[in-house]
Amino acid sequence: MHIPKVLLVNDDPASLYALESLLLDAADQHLYELITASSGKEALRQVLLHEFAVILLDVSMPAMDGFETAEAIHSHPRSAGTPIIFITAHYADELNRLKAYQKGAADYLFTPVIPQILQAKVAVFVEMAAKNIQLRIKSDELARLNQDLRVQRLQDLERINAELEQEIKERKQAEQRAYELSTRDALTNLLNRRALIQQLEHAVASADRSGVGFALLYLDLDKFKQINDTYGHDAGDELLRQVAARLTAAVRVADVVARLGGDEFVVLIEGKSASANAARVGRKIEMACALPFEIGSHRLKTAASIGIALYPEDGANAQSLMKNADTAMYHAKQNGATPVQFFHEELNVRERQREQWTLDLRKALAAGQLELRYQPQVDLRSGRVIGAEAMLAWRHPSQGLLEAAQFLPHIQERTLLDRIDAWVIAQSCSQASLWQSLNGAQQGPTLCIWLNLATPQLHADLVHALLPAMRKHGLPAGSIGIELNEKLLLGPSEPLAQLLTQLQSAGVRTALDDFGSARSSLAACKRWQLNALKIDRGFVHGIGNDEGGTDIVAAVVHLAKALSMRVIALGVETRQQMEVLRQLGCHICQGDLFYPPLPAAGLLEQTGDTLINLPSLLNNEE
Repeated sequence: MHIPKVLLVNDDPASLYALESLLLDAADQHLYELITASSGKEALRQVLLHEFAVILLDVSMPAMDGFETAEAIHSHPRSAGTPIIFITAHYADELNRLKAYQKGAADYLFTPVIPQILQAKVAVFVEMAAKNIQLRIKSDELARLNQDLRVQRLQDLERINAELEQEIKERKQAEQRAYELSTRDALTNLLNRRALIQQLEHAVASADRSGVGFALLYLDLDKFKQINDTYGHDAGDELLRQVAARLTAAVRVADVVARLGGDEFVVLIEGKSASANAARVGRKIEMACALPFEIGSHRLKTAASIGIALYPEDGANAQSLMKNADTAMYHAKQNGATPVQFFHEELNVRERQREQWTLDLRKALAAGQLELRYQPQVDLRSGRVIGAEAMLAWRHPSQGLLEAAQFLPHIQERTLLDRIDAWVIAQSCSQASLWQSLNGAQQGPTLCIWLNLATPQLHADLVHALLPAMRKHGLPAGSIGIELNEKLLLGPSEPLAQLLTQLQSAGVRTALDDFGSARSSLAACKRWQLNALKIDRGFVHGIGNDEGGTDIVAAVVHLAKALSMRVIALGVETRQQMEVLRQLGCHICQGDLFYPPLPAAGLLEQTGDTLINLPSLLNNEE
């Protein structure tokens, strides 16, 4: 039951008892609840616990008088409007009365108080508080009713909305089913001929705008009619469904797979490097379709003949591209030895060469035909060898020693490139360990072996291969460096930043390779905080010519130093080049003037305790 509360505050027990006795009758009748306090501090505690209709406050109290208590009570937001009646025994103290009203007093009484006056004044405030309590109760009830009504209305609206959403969903599903029936092949759920033509026309328009072509693969199953006739149409239909599933698994999510009818399928591949991607996907499809198909109790075998046409080289529109891809497929079917054929023969020749390079290099890796040669790098201030670049070579059984640039560009198989990188890492870390042990005996600086990667992009597999190899051989920080060309720095920025941070935190040095050979920029050095910059040999060979070659090298050295990067000049072959580089402040040189690429044993023999006599090189004639 909600009833008003009255607070009686007086430090004198007799006065407190007398005043309390005047108010007990009404309290016993439950007109209000009477609470007492014997000090200002106790009164404040009660105010924090309860809401009062009126406070009867003694003026004269020790420690904290009535005026201070009133000021504290009214300073709290909850009790700021609580009426206070001051009670005092000082009749003629008009200054205190004025001060009481200034402190927000509702009234000011003198003792001994007249009971009827005190009871009447308290009754007025209690009645006001009781009415406020009732008003709040009714307001709360009204708010609850309104809330119940809002909840009910909201529930009704939610129900109506759910019904509408379900109806819309069913309509959309019906529309989607109707659309799929018009654009999807009913047997395989691939796009049908009509939808494929629309996709092709859209691809043509996009290619015309962007200048980036696309590839179209047209494929046909071998012996399909024979399977259909022998095992029945149900088996033939199941074979087509399984072929469709394998095609979908062999391509990217963005690629388009369609069934034209019968056993003819088409794959549309958009994006850069359409020719290479088409050949790769064609081989995946050919290998996937060569595997047996489990249909009922039968194990059936078929094969796919695949023709490839490129836009815009092989057709000016969708229809002509389809026709030429079909023609290429026909040639593939006629020539069983090459089930994947381009419309242009020169592309077929190039693809066959690429396949042969891949096959031969795979065998070379297994047969131990690969080797590393190391070209030392010389510090131009001390004349010491402080590093070496590891150069991959292939001792080909018929073509002799091949440099990496002669065979790696032909390899597009990612797994083979990863295996080559893993081999280079293992060999280089082992060689670095031997070199460091030799150098450690002479108390020289840490020697660094720089690696070139075969893979076209940085990825986590590099970290997983390189860091364990460094730990295995106990290599100190700075023993291994990674040479990065701009293509390696073109991946998504966040994963690339994480990979470079991992490498650099593990003590792996990083350098921008062949600066000036392509579109490499110093902005990449600043963004990725690389340690060194390698000036392309073409710039070095231009030193001293009349076309500003020396000025270009000077600008590169100056900017690299501004980014706190070491500068390594490649392909230094003459004393003039070395002298200009030294004067420009280049830190390190690499080239035949000092050392040619050496086998592993030669690196240890010729650079173990050798100082290059730089003054002698400068003073001798060419």
